[in-house]
Amino acid sequence: MWSQCRPAVVVFVVLSAITGLAYPLLVTGIAAVAFPWQANGSIIKNSAGQAIGSRLIGQYFSEPGYFWPRPSATAPVPYCSYNGPLADCATASNSGPSNPALFAHVKRRVELLRAADPAEKGPVPVDLVTSSASGLDPDISPAAAFYQVNRVAKARGLPVAEVKNLVKQYCQGRDLGILGAPRVNVLSLNLALDRLSSAQAATGSKPR
Repeated sequence: MWSQCRPAVVVFVVLSAITGLAYPLLVTGIAAVAFPWQANGSIIKNSAGQAIGSRLIGQYFSEPGYFWPRPSATAPVPYCSYNGPLADCATASNSGPSNPALFAHVKRRVELLRAADPAEKGPVPVDLVTSSASGLDPDISPAAAFYQVNRVAKARGLPVAEVKNLVKQYCQGRDLGILGAPRVNVLSLNLALDRLSSAQAATGSKPR
């Protein structure tokens, strides 16, 4: 009996050691050496060296002086659909474009965005009123960032042209030129915005 079971047991132990221990350790080690920042969570730190977030996970910004992300599961957003459960404005609902509830939610978000910046008359970018499939998307489209420039510049007392140039600096193209879509990382952009405001305050510059 044992002579028949032994080969199966040996194969099980060997494969478990290879696939469950050796391979994960090898891959983790290679990743830590070749891509240390990504392997450790793409953590973004402030000037004091404190971790304040990850480049891979969206964060909540609601003040008018910051660029807002798309609806996210990380926190209630300022353009949430209505005063209901957070799930209604966070993770994807799987509702089709003809679903009346989805239409009502998007309509409400559009209204709240327009109320935050009545002077902006352009069309609201779709990613500012819909969540990603994960609900954790850290990026917005360049169009969504440029849509918010006037509101942010006014709240910060910064020149519109400088805020617009900042957005251009943080626009990323498609990966390898073909994968994904152009995007702007909201946390990175807002940190750069804080630095710009500090620099303006230090020099005493006034908005133009």
